[in-house]
Amino acid sequence: MSKEIYIAAAVITREDGNVLLVRKRGTLAFMQPGGKFEAGEEAIDALCRELREELQLHVVPSSVSYIQRFSAPAANEPGHTVIAEVFHVPTAETVEPHAEIEEIFWANPNTPGPLNLAPLTRDHILPFWLSRASEYK
Repeated sequence: MSKEIYIAAAVITREDGNVLLVRKRGTLAFMQPGGKFEAGEEAIDALCRELREELQLHVVPSSVSYIQRFSAPAANEPGHTVIAEVFHVPTAETVEPHAEIEEIFWANPNTPGPLNLAPLTRDHILPFWLSRASEYK
């Protein structure tokens, strides 16, 4: 039986429609930015804290739209399942990697290229985003 990891994750988009993907230091897979909840933390609060820590991106909770919950095998923790509360965060700000983020990439969700994508991103979030992005404009 796999252990569950609860996270908040963001589909961060620019005006050109590209989606931000991040790769954490010491890992190979690109994924949505976000992270684990701290004790007693609500999903939106975890998301805002993680985006501030990882990308120096200051997000106002009222500017964020909830998408839905997705789950998939964890990319960096074998035998674990990640359960993600996923939010849409549009931004016009410049985003830079910070803290444990080694690399960022603005991907066209239609053709993300040869990136090694985390299962949650590859199998759930990007396909969902491609089919429903117009609802979050």
